Amino acid sequence: MTGQHSGDTRKGIRRTVARTLVALAGMFVFAFALVPLYDVFCQVTGLNGKTSNQAQALVHEAADQDRVVTMQIITRGSSGLPWSLEAHTRQVRVHPGQSAEVDFTFENLGDEVSVARAVPSVSPSEASLHLRKLACFCFQNQRLAPGERFEAPLVFQLTRDLPDDIKTVTLVYTLYRQDAGPSRENGTQALGGDA
Repeated sequence: MTGQHSGDTRKGIRRTVARTLVALAGMFVFAFALVPLYDVFCQVTGLNGKTSNQAQALVHEAADQDRVVTMQIITRGSSGLPWSLEAHTRQVRVHPGQSAEVDFTFENLGDEVSVARAVPSVSPSEASLHLRKLACFCFQNQRLAPGERFEAPLVFQLTRDLPDDIKTVTLVYTLYRQDAGPSRENGTQALGGDA
C-alpha cells in the first residue's frame, strides 16, 4: 500500500511539474509576442499616439478652409545620446486636408560616429489616425559622424475627417540610440522608405 501511495505521489509531482513548465513556456511565448501585438493594436486603434512607420500617400481632398488646427512640434533627446534635434518651426497652423512641411536639423555633438532614430508620438492619441506622414526622417535610422549636421523635412497632412473637437495636435519626436539597421549615410536619405 505504501509503495502504491509513493508511486501515486511521484506521478502527481511529475504531472504538476509538467503543467508548471508548460504554463511557464506559455507565459514566455506570450511575453515575447506582447510587444509586436501591442504595436499592431496601437497602430490600428491609434492608442498611445503611435504613428505609421512608412510613408503614406497624399489624400487628394480639398482643404477644409473653415477649420484651422494647430500642430505643435516638440523634440527630445535621450540619455546617453549626444545629439540634438531641432524643428525649424515649433508650431504650424493647417487646414485639415492641407499638406504642410517642417524642416528639422540633426546634429551629433559627440566625439564618435553614432546611429539614432527619431521616434514619433501624437497627442491626443486619436489624432494619430488622421496624421499622414508623406515624407519623414523617422522612417529610418540616421548615422552621423562627430560634429556632423543634416537637415531633413517632415511632410504631413491632417485628414479632413479629423474630429471637430481636436483643435491642437502635438507631435513629439524622441531620439533613441540604435545599434544597427539601415541608415541614412553620406548626406543622402530616401524619404518614405521602410524602416
